[in-house]
This record gives sequence, structure tokens and C-alpha cells, in this order.
Amino acid sequence: MRALDIILEKRNGKTLSEEQIAFIVNGYVDGSIPEYQISAFLMAVYFQGMTSVETSLLTKIMIASGEVIDLSSVSGYSRNSLVDKHSTGGVGDKVSLILAPIVAAAGAQVPMMSGRGLGHTGGTLDKLESIPGFSTALSPAKFAEIIQDCGFAMTGQSGDIVPADKKLYALRDVTGTVESIPLITASILSKKFAEGAQHLVFDVKYGSGAFMKTPKEARELADSLVRTGNELGRGVTAVITNMDTPLGTMVGNFMEVEESIHCLESKGWNARLDNGKLIVEGESADLMEVTLHLSAWMLVVSGVAPDFPEAVEKCLKVIENGSALECFWKNAELQGGDKDAAVRKIGTRDGLVRQEITADSDGYIAAIDSYMVGSASVILGAGRNVASDDVDPDVGIMVHKKPGASVKKGDVILTLFARENERMKSALQYLENVVELSQNPVQPPVMIREVIGV
Repeated sequence: MRALDIILEKRNGKTLSEEQIAFIVNGYVDGSIPEYQISAFLMAVYFQGMTSVETSLLTKIMIASGEVIDLSSVSGYSRNSLVDKHSTGGVGDKVSLILAPIVAAAGAQVPMMSGRGLGHTGGTLDKLESIPGFSTALSPAKFAEIIQDCGFAMTGQSGDIVPADKKLYALRDVTGTVESIPLITASILSKKFAEGAQHLVFDVKYGSGAFMKTPKEARELADSLVRTGNELGRGVTAVITNMDTPLGTMVGNFMEVEESIHCLESKGWNARLDNGKLIVEGESADLMEVTLHLSAWMLVVSGVAPDFPEAVEKCLKVIENGSALECFWKNAELQGGDKDAAVRKIGTRDGLVRQEITADSDGYIAAIDSYMVGSASVILGAGRNVASDDVDPDVGIMVHKKPGASVKKGDVILTLFARENERMKSALQYLENVVELSQNPVQPPVMIREVIGV
């Protein structure tokens, strides 16, 4: 078997066998197939696509390229209630920080392997590590131990987990082949299945701050994730959500931790069920609407709740009685976090330069471009342009008004916090036209577009 023959078959639109896909993937991992041939293979897949069977085979082979975390010692394993959530990325997306303790307190167990921020989107690991002392470098044994102790754990991907994905993703990033549905699907699912989750719920985002810009693109990826996951024998649900506007009121690492804690304390939002439909109001309403939908579906797919309304009730109950917040702090301490130091940091912006962006006329907020807000937060130091960049845990952007809100001239819409004046000046250039005002009333955006795979 030769790599060239496999490349030619895929270039010509042929369907590849399991043996051919394994030959390519394993050859790249062990170094027997050169990078230039793998680049050609990736481009062939980009243009010709893959069948659902090919995508499933690619995912399975990538999983087998490295270690699979054994969570059989965790009590949820025998109950079939190990469930994780994955987001395709956005701005102000601190959902995992709120969702994991809610789901754990409600009775499921959450093995969560997360990533770092890159480009305009933030990363869960960077947010967690803004809590003083918090460690995301967990051994598989420690990962399982913490899940057993508090119901969830959050760790980064080690070099032994899906090494094929690490190599392939790095190559896709520099060969213009990132935006391939089969390659995205295999990349996401291989990591999630290797971490030990028995069920998955995906938050597939669309809009200016998402990688998928339109609902159609998001639906295509969601369909692929659900179909491939089901073919590999796992329960998978996808929720398609709006990312045209930053999620919640904070963008930046510790600022997002701060908002997450407030949400777990029931501050900034309230929710109710109206004939089975979830209604959320308040300044963090968009964030909590997405969080509660995803949390509820996690409880449904893991068998903890029989249906969506009962799952929502369980989520609201553990927030109201304080057990979700207690679970958050227990996890933080188990992963080395200093609760007292974190609490002291809440609301402080010591040593930071501050700049407000205000409404230039009366009207209604029609849009706040989440891509531009995310890009500005990176310039402030909250994110990375390249993977080797350091992040500043304390800088970021506060969102005071959301689409649909009425404003008077001079009302503060955004507040930026930077470490240096030069970074502030650069970030402000990104935000010159970030807010769109309308003279007519505007409806808040619909956050939940569709649920697939239920």
C-alpha cells in the first residue's frame, strides 16, 4: 500500500477503506509518511469530503492512536451517566464553568477535557487557571479521582491522548484545511471519546463570533457530529446556538470566572418554565439560557432526567439550594484552587487602565459584533494570536447593554480593562464600529435555534 495511491483515490472522489485510512493516519503518527503527502491528503478530503462511514472510521482510528482514559473506577461508569459538553467556540463563552457543577450536582458525572484560547475565542483552561493555584494538568488517575469526589473534573489534553489529532490539527492549521466538516468531526469526537465520556452534548455555535458563520453551516456540523457519534455507539445531542453577540456580560479570563460564580449564586438572572418552554430574564439571560439548555440535555442523554422540563427543574433546584455553587468550589479546591484568594479578586480591577465606550445617540442596540469584541480582548491580553502567547488573567471587556436594550446618548455600553495604555489604544481601534444602533425597537436575539439528535 502506498500513500500516493490513497491520495489519488480521495482526490478522485473515491471512498476509502478502513485499511487505507489507518495506513495514512498511523503512517503520519509514526513518521513513515512525510508531511507533504499528509498535506495533500488533507486537501483532497477538504475538496472531496468523506462519507459518514469514512468519517466514523477516521475518528475510530484517531482514538486508537493514543491512550484512552479508563474511568471504570468512577461510580457513574456503571450507571452509564458519564456525560460531557463540547462547544465549537465563541466569545464570552464561560458555559462550561457554570454547567459542569450544575450537571454534577444534579446527579451525572462530567469528565471534561478542555482547550486554551486561540484567535478571537477564549479557552476554558485559561479561565480556570485565572483562579489562583488552579491546576488543569491532571494525570488520568487524578482526573478519575476528582470526578468521583465532586462529580466533575476539568483537564487539558495530554500528549498521550489522540496524538494523531495533535499532529493533524497543527498541519490543518497551516494548510488551509481547518474548515472541513469530516476533519472537524473526527478531531472533536476523537478527543471526547478518548477522555472517557459515555454521552456527549454539543454546543454548535453560529454567527460573527463563531467558526461557523451561518445556521446552515452549524447544522451541517451538528448533523455530522450526531451521526458519527451514533455510528460509534455513543449518545450524542447537538444544540445550535447564537454567537452573534458576546455571551453574558464579561469577556476575559477571571472576569468570566466572576460572572460564572455570580450565575451560580443566582445573581443577574431568573428563569422559569412556561408550558415546558424555558424563559430566562436578566443581564446574564443569554448565557444562562444556553447553559440551562445544554445542562438539561446532558441530564436527559445520561438518563438522570426523563425529559427536558424535568431536567430543567433539576438544574434550577441545585442552583437555588446552593449545591451547584458548593460543587464548583469543591472542584476548585480539589484542583489546587485557592477559594479565599479567588473571592478576594472578585470585582477588583486594581492596576488596570479603564476605558468606556458609550452610545453616540439615543436608540436601541441592534448588534454588538462578537468577533470584534473577541479580537479586542485578545489585543488587551486576554487571549492569544499564536499558541505560545501568554495570557493576562485580569484584563477584559464588560458588556453593559445587549441587543434589544434601549440606550440614551452617553450610556455606557462596553468597558475595557487593560494593563497598558498602548494595548488599550490598539483594542479601541477594533471597536470603533462594534455597536450598531437602531432608531426602532429591536427584539433580543433568539439564542437556541435547534436541537438535533434527541
